[in-house]
Amino acid sequence: MKSDYRTVKVELEQGVAILTLNNPPVNQLSRAFVEEIRDALMAAFGDDAVKAVILTATGKNFTGGADITEIQKITERDLLFQRVMENNRFLNSLEEGPKPVIVAMNGTCLGGGMEIAMASHYRIAATGIQVGQPEVQVGLIPGAGGTQRLPRLVGLPDALQMIATGQPISAEEGKEKGCIDEVVPLERLLEKARQVAQRFISGELNHRDRMTRLRKDRLPNIFMKKMIISYAKDEAAKRGRGYIAPFKAIEAMERGLSEDFEADLRIEAELFCDCALSDVAKNLIGIFLNTRAAGKLPRIKGVEPQKIRTVAMLGGGVMGSGISNLLLNNGFDMILWDINDEAIQKGLTAIRRTFDYPIKKGKMTQEQLDRMIREHLTTTISLSDLKQVDLVIEAVLEDMGIKQGIWKQLQEICRPEVIFATNTSALPITEMASVLKEPGRMIGLHFFNPAERMQLLEIICGKRTSDVTLATSVAFARAIRKVPIVVNDGPGFYVSRQLGALMGESTYMVGEGTEPALIEEAVLDFGMPMGPATLSDLTGIDIGYHVGKNFERSFGERWKVSPIYELVYRTGCYGRKTGAGWYDYSTEKPVPNPKVQEVIKKYLKENHVQPKKLSKKEIIDRMLARAINEAGYMIEEGICDRPQDMDLAVIYGLGFPPYRGGILRYADAWGVRNVYEHLLKLEKEHGVRFKPASLIKEMAESGRTFYAG
Repeated sequence: MKSDYRTVKVELEQGVAILTLNNPPVNQLSRAFVEEIRDALMAAFGDDAVKAVILTATGKNFTGGADITEIQKITERDLLFQRVMENNRFLNSLEEGPKPVIVAMNGTCLGGGMEIAMASHYRIAATGIQVGQPEVQVGLIPGAGGTQRLPRLVGLPDALQMIATGQPISAEEGKEKGCIDEVVPLERLLEKARQVAQRFISGELNHRDRMTRLRKDRLPNIFMKKMIISYAKDEAAKRGRGYIAPFKAIEAMERGLSEDFEADLRIEAELFCDCALSDVAKNLIGIFLNTRAAGKLPRIKGVEPQKIRTVAMLGGGVMGSGISNLLLNNGFDMILWDINDEAIQKGLTAIRRTFDYPIKKGKMTQEQLDRMIREHLTTTISLSDLKQVDLVIEAVLEDMGIKQGIWKQLQEICRPEVIFATNTSALPITEMASVLKEPGRMIGLHFFNPAERMQLLEIICGKRTSDVTLATSVAFARAIRKVPIVVNDGPGFYVSRQLGALMGESTYMVGEGTEPALIEEAVLDFGMPMGPATLSDLTGIDIGYHVGKNFERSFGERWKVSPIYELVYRTGCYGRKTGAGWYDYSTEKPVPNPKVQEVIKKYLKENHVQPKKLSKKEIIDRMLARAINEAGYMIEEGICDRPQDMDLAVIYGLGFPPYRGGILRYADAWGVRNVYEHLLKLEKEHGVRFKPASLIKEMAESGRTFYAG
């Protein structure tokens, strides 16, 4: 049989054709790649010397699934449906083919790769790999029979769980559920596949009896099916507001799983097209692709990052302990420094506490944590012990003098190439670096609380931050599995300033007579994880106030702190940490804080403000108009000029609903001209806070959008 394929290596031994997929880096199923797989498979089927076929792959992935950029480019429904059905015909020809096909999953097997595996006749996986159907995470559903084959293998409840959440499972769990036949160590994978192939050749196994489409033993009766589907819909409704794919996936299984497998595939294909052509899928695919590209900046293209092996963590408080968790979990050696032994002990306790959740969930044992800390973490109260580290991350008091004092000492102790990173959320990086002989070694690494869980890492360049420092910081972010968003120095950098713009407008509305509860409700309905009052209580009203005052000093009248926020701050109720803020937390369920309610009531009375009922749309439009406008100012100032990064920052850092694509993607959908006209209206009503940025005005007049094309 033919063997000169570009992406498929062909070997023939003892009547078995071994087809090894090789399409680096992740064996992504592009159209051209699938065509080669199909051609190689059909050639094997047509060769009398071949009695069985093994499909395996190179690298760490069997296949990471379809090339979604190809799906993204198709805008015509008929063409998309035609492509989906073409793919189904390929998998049907594999499943109903004349010879057995054994899939040997050498690594991750997701999406379209899993659909190939399920259409085959025997599935063997390497120990510890991940398998599943994660399509809903990019706004899609399985489109090559996944919603119809998986329930036949694992049963409807497990299939609904796997497909409607998109969460992969381990190969071992896959064997328990029924979508994997055997799990073996990677080094034994091909040996086992060859043994299984011989069982088919000898007649011990019959591939026609093992066609997934013929399986019915795991499918429920009609009454059980209704109950299971009803429960799945209820669960999806709790999690999936604003999304489409989970509901379409459930619908595919509700309407499918019939005696007519071909009709079931057509139903799935139609529902796949519904998803793929939706704005939600476009937004989620955009986020996925932009996340993959985050940190890939022209400025550092070709710049070799320094190797980071040992990291010093200065301070073991809330942020320091969370960052330490990341360092330990990702294989770094670390040194924890703090001012005295008592602070060190508190830091160690805090670090251990960050591992409570994985231990509780059984993902780690206490013994494993003890060993990790024993082997990879050392402590010191002397800065001179940091001579051999490769990176220093500082998370001490937010005081410029204290921070600069530490850096001045460390530049005399550490090697000149060691990178100095500060976790400050507001202090200027350029000013902090001014005490260094080589300010190019300093950078901001702004983690978000809780650092061990929040995916965003805001990387802030000072005016003299070097390209090597930046390239190393981006590589480090990837090594600790963060999404790196690079911005330039400026008051509040990007995320804090955008948060202030988006949520800060709420207190002005309260001062105009709008009920705080209505604003909370509007923001939650829009898709944010919490309203401005709840968020303010969580982060600390005092912190928000000082950040706001910093912006007021930097930007003048346009960023003046609202009278209501001033009054709430003066109550001394700073949120959860003081037991009360906008809400009182002294009872089991938070309730509006009477003290805050009283100061608002008094303010409204003294200023003759009548209660005002804004619609939820008016509330959201006003908050978003200000946020979009502030993004315009920040682009003008050079804080950040990549809309895709700015949107990733608000999604991963502020919880902006991913299905809406981000603040600037939302602006494009709203229409920049409409945003500009709304800003002019709001400026007339409320003053300089809404004065349109020059960029917004220019874009409105020229018809430009934030995202070209």
